[in-house]
Amino acid sequence: MVGTMAKIDDSVKKKVPELRFKGFTDDWEERKLSSGLREYTDRVIVEDDKEYYQISVRNNFGGITLRGSKMGNKIGRKRQAKINLTKYPQTLIFTRQTVEQGGIGWVDKYCDGAIVTENMPTISLDTSVFSKYFLTNLFQTRIFYKNAILDNVEGGSAQIAIHESKFLSSTLLFPNLDEQEKIGQFFKQLDDTIDLHQRKLDLLKEQKKGFLQKMFPKNGAKIPELRFAGFADDWEERKLGEFSDVRDGTHASPKYVSQGHPMVTSKNLTHSGLDMTDVSFLTDEDFNEINKRSKVSIGDILFGMIGTIGNPVIVDRDDFAIKNVALIKEKTSNPITNKWLLQYLKSPSFNQFIQKENAGGTQKFIALGLIRDMKLRVPEFDEQQKIGAFFKKIDETITLHQRKLDLLKEQKKGFLQKMFV
Repeated sequence: MVGTMAKIDDSVKKKVPELRFKGFTDDWEERKLSSGLREYTDRVIVEDDKEYYQISVRNNFGGITLRGSKMGNKIGRKRQAKINLTKYPQTLIFTRQTVEQGGIGWVDKYCDGAIVTENMPTISLDTSVFSKYFLTNLFQTRIFYKNAILDNVEGGSAQIAIHESKFLSSTLLFPNLDEQEKIGQFFKQLDDTIDLHQRKLDLLKEQKKGFLQKMFPKNGAKIPELRFAGFADDWEERKLGEFSDVRDGTHASPKYVSQGHPMVTSKNLTHSGLDMTDVSFLTDEDFNEINKRSKVSIGDILFGMIGTIGNPVIVDRDDFAIKNVALIKEKTSNPITNKWLLQYLKSPSFNQFIQKENAGGTQKFIALGLIRDMKLRVPEFDEQQKIGAFFKKIDETITLHQRKLDLLKEQKKGFLQKMFV
């Protein structure tokens, strides 16, 4: 797709994007959104004995969805408006209070006839002026955010809002309709590819969740529902502390510095692994002091104890210290492989233990002693290795798809910056 585009020297022309399709050379023109978008109001007086569907507008350009139905006598505000796709087939909706957070989108057919309050203006698109998919992606640009959002914010710090009249009077640069259509279709193909990868990733995660439910014993059972051929013995009940060295990181608050050794807390433990993008740093002295009792080694498991409970990860680096995090190391005698244990700590059985045992009010936590004394069913070592290798392969596939998806999203972000002005 990119091969049909040409890069523009913006030192020569100021009203064209940096990247555009070949064959288009005219300057983009200033237009108000109101030249192709017009508010309509299809009034409805809510009746007590009738059922009405309502919608939600998701943030971050997540689209519009039905949020259920109510009888009229359960709806407090009787003057509402209705989505009318028969008369206005391309209807745009945003929420005054959340459009700043990407709460804007087009109405799908299944939402036709739903009612909306005055805080969700219904706006019709004139397709002879603007391309729907061009606008869809224009809404996601920094240029749009500045000109149509930031410049129109109303209200104080407690509540911000953007009125549709100011939104529609916003002025932006637009190409002719043919170029809009070309740009819109380009991004639609890119969005379809992103959606496809997202569905594949979601399916893989659901498949893994199903295997975790079936490949670990549950509800007091001694064997899992699903296991590899050749294994028939009951899984043995043991305490985690019998076969793993379980300790925790510091609970003190050392003095942080601008550069040094990273300090990892539970916020750095994610479903995708260790995320070091937001860390504090320690001096050599504090790093060495903490590591006297909780030295992290490659292959260890980290587990959140305070705030976010769980999110176990196997670490692939050893240049950091830990705070308020449990550290689980393999013991050389009576071994349990961490590759198997990691998957157990992600299983529904372990989640039930967490729900039952974690304490705290506003700040959730689980005591180190409870983790050490936790009872679990453990298979023989060969079966552990088989299970660990099976899930490791699934995790690697999930990681690969996640990377592809992240790359596509980054590519889209780059195109949004270079193809609009």
